[in-house]
Amino acid sequence: MNKNSYSPKASQILDVAENHMRKGGFDAISFRDLATAVGVKSASVHYHFPAKADLGQAVVARYRERIMDALGDPKDQRSMASKLQLLFDTYAAALKDGDSVCLCCQLGAEARDLPEDVAAEVERFFKNVVGWTASALSSSLSASKADKLAAHIISALQGAMVLAVATDDESHLENTRSLLKDCVDAQVAG
Repeated sequence: MNKNSYSPKASQILDVAENHMRKGGFDAISFRDLATAVGVKSASVHYHFPAKADLGQAVVARYRERIMDALGDPKDQRSMASKLQLLFDTYAAALKDGDSVCLCCQLGAEARDLPEDVAAEVERFFKNVVGWTASALSSSLSASKADKLAAHIISALQGAMVLAVATDDESHLENTRSLLKDCVDAQVAG
């Protein structure tokens, strides 16, 4: 993956921007608010990220890289069950740690209205995570079945996060995780 290394101040700006975007979407960020939260002048935010689209793209790219790094290689020696458990745990941690939906779930809902580069980065996130999931499943399923089931798994997890946040009830994500495990087990068995 292409890792960007950011200065401590730029990383702090990205952290605050991600938090705002996860809770309110792309329009929830303003350079002035970010500058205030980080304790710098607005010009300093512009120094690191000349335009809002640059900032948005950087936030999503960093988020995608962090998630994909956490998931690791889908073709390694771990069992399919342990890979899927890690995927489910990653979604649960994103909900608990951010107290909101996945960044790309929030931005995916508004993708048609995002700047082109930000929308492309959101699309890349979903292609990466669905592709990772399909690869993790491919040791036990045909490629076609793995692709379809991977898209279903990610869709279900994303939707469960929205429901959990909207109802303030994290059990929706846990129930979805349990049902998805049963679904995968049935597909592998049958």
